Amino acid sequence: MGRRTLLLSFALGGAALSSGLWIASAQQVVVSGKATDLAAERKALREAKIQAERARTLSRQMDVKAKSATAEADRLNAQAAALAARITESEAELRASEARLAIANRLVADQSARLAAQQGPLVRLTAALQSLSHRPPAFMLMQPGSLVDMVHVRAAFGHIWPAVHRRTASLRNELGHSRQLRAIATQAGDGLRASRTQLADRKAEFNRLEQEQRVAAQGFTAGASLESERATAMEERARDIDELMSRVGQAGEIRTRLSALPAPPPRPQPAGQQGAAIKQPTPPPAYILPASGTIITGTGEISESGLRSRGITIAVKPGASIIAPAAGQIAFSGPYKGFKQIVIIDHGAGWTTLITDFSRLSVRKGDKVEQGDDLGTAQQGNSPAITTELRRQGRPIDIITLATPL
Repeated sequence: MGRRTLLLSFALGGAALSSGLWIASAQQVVVSGKATDLAAERKALREAKIQAERARTLSRQMDVKAKSATAEADRLNAQAAALAARITESEAELRASEARLAIANRLVADQSARLAAQQGPLVRLTAALQSLSHRPPAFMLMQPGSLVDMVHVRAAFGHIWPAVHRRTASLRNELGHSRQLRAIATQAGDGLRASRTQLADRKAEFNRLEQEQRVAAQGFTAGASLESERATAMEERARDIDELMSRVGQAGEIRTRLSALPAPPPRPQPAGQQGAAIKQPTPPPAYILPASGTIITGTGEISESGLRSRGITIAVKPGASIIAPAAGQIAFSGPYKGFKQIVIIDHGAGWTTLITDFSRLSVRKGDKVEQGDDLGTAQQGNSPAITTELRRQGRPIDIITLATPL
């Protein structure tokens, strides 16, 4: 069951990871705005909102799973109860082994006492016989007493030897019994040690199962919280982009209405200049790159994530100065999620420039800038880069075909 719980946790973790991947992809699509026109951006926004709702749905599903994890907890509790019963059994076996060892030690002690009692007379008799065997026969003939006494002694020894043999055999049996008791005591000691080891193993397994239960419940709850946070972040980013797009769209509509107003009547020219040629409108100002560096990504290139670039990315020196590529008015200046600090310049006639990844900004919204004016500095650190996008009526324009490098 513990293994099944781990597999379930890995499966849920994989689901959360996969959902995190598509949420991250959606964030990249929405925040970086890699669509080719305004309609595509709005489509990406709708898709991001749909994906955010999917993430929230997944969060609710994981909440339900976290609540329904009580069923899994019940199974783990059943396992824990069975394991607790086995622990109780091991404790009982441990007490039984201790009792068996105590009994075996008592039997060995009693047997040792009986052997000591039986060995005493035999030891004394053996000592007397050894003492007699060391006396020479001539010395025995010189002892006082008659030959009749010697015959009596001989007859007495004849009766003693069978008793000695019987007692010796009994003693050998008792010694064998003593060895058996000592073997039983050794076996009881081994059983006691095995019972203690088994009890320790089962307690460790119980602790592991309890920890697994806590981890499983925390995994469900943490997964639901993570998906909820991701869904909230997606909604916030989508809301910010929606508001920014609305403001840009409203400003564009106002500029369009203003440009559609009739121009004031021309001032009458002197009589001598009536036939002069009409002056041609001034061509749009030249466009220059905002910083010196190496272009590492061009307009229309497909990134590793499969998204098409709408501008160019320039690798610059740390803290490099960033200038206005053309004259205009600052429409936006400040931090933006995913791009550090950005600047949007409205050049008029539907032309706009977006520059991202500033470390410091020198302009504010509403400032008028001329071509070459300082906008701020690039990031510090290793391999800083800026991204520049030029659009006309919301459509990306290839900067390389227009810009003059610094």
